[in-house]
Amino acid sequence: MKRIYCTLIGLLIGIISIQAQKITEDDYKRAVSFMYENYNNKTAFNLNTNVYWFQNGSGIWFVDYSKEGAYYKTVSFKENKVKPLFNQAKFVESFNKLLGKNIAKNQIEISNVERTENENLTFEFDKKTYFLDLKTYNIHLKEEDLKEKKNQFETKSPDGKWIAYSKNYNLFIKSTENNEEHHQLSFDGDKDYEYATYYGWYDIMEGENGKRPKHFYVNWSKDSKWIATSVVDFSNAEKMYLLDYSIDSLYKPKLLSYYRGSPGDTSMVHVKPVFFNIETKKEVKSQLPKNTHINSVSTQWLQQSGRLLANYAERGFKKEYVKQIDLNNHTEKNLIIEQSETNVDNFDYRLLKNHKQIVFLSERTGWRQLYLLNLETEEIVSLTNGQYFINNIEYIDEKKEFIYFLASGKEANSNPYHQKLYKVNFKGKVTLLTSENTHHNISFSKDGSYFIDNYSTINIPTKTVLRSSKSGKILTKLTSANVDNAIALGWQSPEVFELTAKDGKTTIYGAIWKPTNFDASKKYPIIDHTYTGPHTQVFPKSFDRGFMNQSLAELGFIVMMVDGLGTSNRSKEFHNFSYKNMENNLEDHVLAIKYLGEKYGWINIDKVGIFGHSAGGYDTGRAMLGFPNFYKVGVASSADHDFRMEKAWWPEMYQGWPIDSTYQKVSNITNAKNLKGKLLLVHGGIDDNVNPSATFKLAEALVKADKEFDLLILPSQRHGYQGLHRNYFTKKRWNYFVEHLLNKQPIWDFKWNYNE
Repeated sequence: MKRIYCTLIGLLIGIISIQAQKITEDDYKRAVSFMYENYNNKTAFNLNTNVYWFQNGSGIWFVDYSKEGAYYKTVSFKENKVKPLFNQAKFVESFNKLLGKNIAKNQIEISNVERTENENLTFEFDKKTYFLDLKTYNIHLKEEDLKEKKNQFETKSPDGKWIAYSKNYNLFIKSTENNEEHHQLSFDGDKDYEYATYYGWYDIMEGENGKRPKHFYVNWSKDSKWIATSVVDFSNAEKMYLLDYSIDSLYKPKLLSYYRGSPGDTSMVHVKPVFFNIETKKEVKSQLPKNTHINSVSTQWLQQSGRLLANYAERGFKKEYVKQIDLNNHTEKNLIIEQSETNVDNFDYRLLKNHKQIVFLSERTGWRQLYLLNLETEEIVSLTNGQYFINNIEYIDEKKEFIYFLASGKEANSNPYHQKLYKVNFKGKVTLLTSENTHHNISFSKDGSYFIDNYSTINIPTKTVLRSSKSGKILTKLTSANVDNAIALGWQSPEVFELTAKDGKTTIYGAIWKPTNFDASKKYPIIDHTYTGPHTQVFPKSFDRGFMNQSLAELGFIVMMVDGLGTSNRSKEFHNFSYKNMENNLEDHVLAIKYLGEKYGWINIDKVGIFGHSAGGYDTGRAMLGFPNFYKVGVASSADHDFRMEKAWWPEMYQGWPIDSTYQKVSNITNAKNLKGKLLLVHGGIDDNVNPSATFKLAEALVKADKEFDLLILPSQRHGYQGLHRNYFTKKRWNYFVEHLLNKQPIWDFKWNYNE
C-alpha cells in the first residue's frame, strides 16, 4: 500500500508539473494583440502619423486614428487649423452608392488625395482614381488622361528637336522636325554589350535562356548638345539561380536567374559611361573607368556645355571620387577625394541648382559633417564641426543660403541616437530648430516653408505637428499617440539601458521588453533580437518602435536589442570596430546580457535565445556557432551565412577586398561543427536579395557534422515574407522559443484575430 501511495503521489506531482509547463491561449491572445496589424485599429493609435503634402502647395492631409475609427483631416496653410478633409458621413454614403458597398464611415481607406483648382478633391481607391465634388458630394470615376503616353524606351531632348532611342543594342537619335532623319551614334553594340541601357538589381530572367527585362537610359544635357549614357557589358557576367516550386499550375520548378556578383568576382556586369556630341553625331571619349555594377560611375551635367560631374568609388570602397569632366578639351580634375584605411561608407553630395557649389557629407574628421565646395575656386569650407553625426540633408534653400539637416548626438546630455533638425547658413552658423529632447522624424514641404515633425522617444508618446522652417515654431498640432488600450492590457514602454562596451570606454545603448503579466519573482529567459549589419543601427529611437518586440515578450520572455561597437551613425572609430571583424560583432551583445543578468534577478542568462533576419540571420548563426555555450536557441531567417556567397558590395564594404582568409574565418558554414543548441534555419525559396544557397550549404555542413537542426523553406517567398507566409513564420519562430527555451508545450492553432 505504501508503494502504491508513493506511486500515486509521484504521478500527481508529474501531472501538476506538466500542467505548470503549459502555455495558454491567453498568452497567445496577448501576443497577437501587439502585432503590427492591430495598431491604428485596436491596441494603439497614431504611433507615427504619415502626413501628405498637396501638390499645389495649399496644405496637407492626414488620417487621425482613434478607438472610433479613421478620420481624414486637413490643414490649409492660410489658416494653419486642423479641419475635416470632407464630411466623412456624406462622403462614405455617396461612395457606397457608387460602389454598391457597405463601408462604415470610419473604416474607409483612400490614398493619393489631391486638391483641384476649384477646391474639390481627387483620390484613389482600389487602384482607380475618383473625383469628389465637395459641394454636392457627387463622386465619379475620373476619366483617363487621353494625352499621349510616354514611351519609356525613348527620351526627347530639352529643346524638343531630337529623340534618343535604342535599336539593335546601339544608340540612335531621330529628328522631331524631319521623320526621315535618323542618326546612329554608337556602332559596336551587341547582345550583352549594350548601349543606352542599365543594370537592374532585380532583373529576373525565366528559363534556361531567359531574356533580361528591357531598359532604356540616356541623360540629355540641358542645352540639348550632349547625351550621357552607359554601355553595359554582360558578356562575362555570371548569374545566381533560383528554383520556384510554388506555382500551382506547374509540376516542375521554374528556373529563375539574375546577374549578381559575389565578393571578389571578376565575372560581373561592368558599366562604362559614354558621351555623344549631338552636333558631330560622334562619341567623345573620357578617361572615366569601366567599373563593376557595384561601383559604377554616375554622372551629372553642369550648366556649362560639355561639362559634368562624375562620382565613383574604387573597388573595395577605400577611395571615392567626385570629378569634373570637360568633354570639350578632354580634361578631368578631382574635386573631392574621400579615402579611408577601412571603407568610405557615408559619403554623400548634392550639386546646388546654381551649379556653382557642391554640398557634401564626409567622415574625414572622424565624424560625419557638412562641407561646401565652390566649383569656381575649388575651395572647400567646413560648415559644421564637432563630435556628432549628421544623418541626412533634408532640404537646401539656395536663395536664403540655408541647409537643413538631421543630426544625432550634438546636444549635451542627449541620447546619441536621437536626431534633431538644424539649419546652417553658408557661413557655418548652426541653429537648432527642434528643441524637444526626443527623436524627430521630419518631412519637408516642396518649397521648404514647412516641415512635419513626428517627435517621441521609446518612452515618450509621439506628437505629430506642423512647424515653420524659418524658426521651428509649432504652427499646429496634428495628432498624439494614444496607447490607453495597450496600457489597459498591462503594457509598459520598454526600459532603456546603458553599459560600457568591450573597448572599456564607450557607452552603448539598448532596450528590453517585458511581458505585460511580468512577475519579478520569476526567472525569465532572455532573447536577443539582433541586427549588427554595419550600415545601420537598431536602438529603438521612437515611440512606435517600443512595440516591436512586445508580442514575443508576451509568451514569457525578456527581449533585448542593443547596438554594440561596429554599427553605424556614431563616430568613424565606433563604426570601424566591425571592419574585417564581423565575427565579433556579438561580443557587446554578450556583455549586455551578462550586465542585465547581474542587474536583474528575474533574467536567467542560462537560457539565452537569439533571432534575426538577413544580416541579423547571419548574427544568429554566428551566435550559435561562435558562442555555443552562451546562446542556447536561435532562429536565423534569410541569412547570409557565408559572405563569399553574398552580393558583392556589402561584404566588400565591411569585410574587405580583395578576399582574404577572414572570409573563411567568419563563415557560419565553416564553423558548423560548433553547434550545441537548437537552431532553426529559415529562407524564402526565391529570395533574390540574399540567395538561399548559403542556407542550404550551412544545412549540408550541419548534416556532415552530425548536428541536429531544423530547416524551414518558404518556397514562394522572397527576402521579406508576406501575408499568410509571414504569419506562418512568426508562429514557427514564437513556438520554437516556447518549446526549446521556455521548455513549454506550444500551441499551434491559436487565433490571429484576438477579437474572434
